[in-house]
Amino acid sequence: MRIDAQTLTSWLTDGEELALLDAREQGVFFQSHLFHAACVPLSTLELDLPRLVPRQTVRLVWCDDGAAGPGSGGIADRAAAKATELGYTNVHVLDGGNVAWTEAGGELYSGVNVPSKAFGEFVEHTYGTPRIPAAELQSMLDDGTNMVVLDSRPIEEFRRMSIPTGVDCPGAELVHRIKEMAPDPDTLVVVNCAGRTRSIIGTQSLINAGLENKVVALENGTMGWELAGLQVDRGNDIHAPDPTEGSRQWSETAVAAVADRFRVPTIDAAQMDAWGAAPERTTYLLDVRTPEEFRDGHVRGSTNAPGGQLVQATDEYVATRNARLVLIDDNQVRATMTASWLQQLGWGDAVVLAGGIEGHDLETGPTPRTRVPGAATITVSALADAMAGDSPPTVLDIGTSLKYRQRGHIPGAWWGVRSRLDQARAAIGDVSHLVITSSDGQLAKLALGEAAEQWPEAEIQALAGGTKSWRHAEQPMEPGFTNPTTDADDVWYKPYDHEDGVPEQHMQDYLTWEIALVEKIERDPTVQFEAYPA
Repeated sequence: MRIDAQTLTSWLTDGEELALLDAREQGVFFQSHLFHAACVPLSTLELDLPRLVPRQTVRLVWCDDGAAGPGSGGIADRAAAKATELGYTNVHVLDGGNVAWTEAGGELYSGVNVPSKAFGEFVEHTYGTPRIPAAELQSMLDDGTNMVVLDSRPIEEFRRMSIPTGVDCPGAELVHRIKEMAPDPDTLVVVNCAGRTRSIIGTQSLINAGLENKVVALENGTMGWELAGLQVDRGNDIHAPDPTEGSRQWSETAVAAVADRFRVPTIDAAQMDAWGAAPERTTYLLDVRTPEEFRDGHVRGSTNAPGGQLVQATDEYVATRNARLVLIDDNQVRATMTASWLQQLGWGDAVVLAGGIEGHDLETGPTPRTRVPGAATITVSALADAMAGDSPPTVLDIGTSLKYRQRGHIPGAWWGVRSRLDQARAAIGDVSHLVITSSDGQLAKLALGEAAEQWPEAEIQALAGGTKSWRHAEQPMEPGFTNPTTDADDVWYKPYDHEDGVPEQHMQDYLTWEIALVEKIERDPTVQFEAYPA
């Protein structure tokens, strides 16, 4: 069913559940999209949709750029058909896509994680979050000032680049661990991230929790640091320690006041189970602890969404607006801090599970992935033998262009996008034996049927375990972007992912974009953030 822009506007503001999804590849989505749209590319729809939109009867609206024109079939129509095949029963398409939205007076946004990024700018603008320029911080480090630099990003990002003397302490971990890092109230606390959002939210979290120390955000994060001509560290693996009993007591007392100020409700296990069983509402169970803690034991049915990342990139964890979000940890500190931000972001039903994981029948391991049906596969060893033979198979890699380019690929492999296999067919031509690979092989298995439509006479297989298994078997890897079949706009390239030799310009463009968001959302009636009095 098609809907117009006026109907979508009313749905965005009626308080009922709605999943607004953009079916284009992330790199295309990055250029221009609706504020509330979550990116669920057609290429990975079967893997992403059940996790992001778990209730199949929810109002579901697909959109795209509208290039096909009103009433014409585009990528949003293909996504809607696929969602219907998966069992979703209330599926709609925005007629005319982005074009119709702008013609009706709607705003479009560039970038990714836009609601969270815009919210970070709103927080700084609303609360006057203090910050420190890179040059001033460097001078204080040189002078031996009593301070601690806490990096609010996940450890993987921290290892890539960090501020000298920095310690990793992601988002929601800050209040949980701060007393281990700064027991002296005279210690200056500096919070940084790569750009702006997580340092602003992290700094304001410590302030909201009533920390006695002076707390400031590093202005523009590691990007601002490098743009100031200063050197970052690389490969560091220093993270804040687990809290001792005294630190836990302080943080638990602190978040009680935060819960009161930001009206963060709690529910018990019985209420959580009742919500989960209710067919008319969507309930997400989100464990906001570290991935390591989650793997060691978590409430059944919950998924890992570390608190800082959940606030920083909410649309990558939940895509049903006005759903219920049950936040889970061990002592309610991280869950309460996360819920306080989600409440302000507009998630009015963000609640904390009282008592956390205590008393629950826990399961271990990472969040399970969407199951992919069995398919015709070839092992790494069999592929290696075949490639050494007289008639080697053609290999098509449909993993991300970023991994193909930077982490290497099977020698001679073409690169393509699953939703554009027609372009791959045109570039590669006729083949007798085609092996499709992806990062872990799951996406490749999903693509076999579509590939058979393009190469009906070929033997087609998916590489078991994907390119990761090939690499782990210590098979040869080829670097570079050697055999593309389409544009490399499948994913968003972060400022430091570009290989054009001008990273400084990409960093500056990114920071300029972030800062401009607060002015842009003031013109958008569908955006409502809530400010709380001090």
